[in-house]
Amino acid sequence: MLRDSIKRSLAGAIFGASTLAICGLNSASAAQPDEALSLQPPKPFQAQYRLELRGWPNATITHTLSNEGSHWLSSMNFSVAVARGEERSRFSVNENTTHSLLYNSSYSLFGIGDSYQLNERDLDNLDRQAALFDLSRRAGHEHCTESAPCDVNFVDHRGRDEHFKYYATEPSMINVPAGTFEAHRVTLIDVEKPDRHLQINFHPEWPGLILSAEYQKEGRRQTHLTMTQFNPAGSNAP
Repeated sequence: MLRDSIKRSLAGAIFGASTLAICGLNSASAAQPDEALSLQPPKPFQAQYRLELRGWPNATITHTLSNEGSHWLSSMNFSVAVARGEERSRFSVNENTTHSLLYNSSYSLFGIGDSYQLNERDLDNLDRQAALFDLSRRAGHEHCTESAPCDVNFVDHRGRDEHFKYYATEPSMINVPAGTFEAHRVTLIDVEKPDRHLQINFHPEWPGLILSAEYQKEGRRQTHLTMTQFNPAGSNAP
């Protein structure tokens, strides 16, 4: 049980609402973007993040978004002294929507692990990697406020439904080890555990790119994520 608890904590910290869970999120939110607005198209990139997880040594996460012809692939992997994990999601994108096609994940702790796969027929909502991309793309285009948050629905690595609320604040500039960037901040709240929330700063022009993230439980920071490197593919850095 301890092994499962730790794996879930690591996965949640990395991928979103304990979260990305957090996100994980068909069109992820109940609110729809203004039809007159055009959402940012995906752009390939590779980024690295420093993960600080309370009670564990720091870890490096590598995050890649790549085009595979008719669909996109989002991949995250991490390792610490005794644990490793990876998630991959294939999804299609049209002008305003994202559709999950295939999701894979694997985790190991002290050399013992599990792996999971969700096919398109298993995915009634977005998997959490595709949801992360979709949420970042919509941030700032929906009227989701702290007093009137939007719904976020997605499935976790086992295909179980998750439900969060989220709201966005005005864009601001933030400093991370990779540089200074404009950010769209999104706050996600676990509907079943309102004492837990996740704040994510997304880059407004690179869907899926996380600048920083912080997960709190009962007012105490549990996880902190910051971007340390950013390598855009086929374009200039923002």
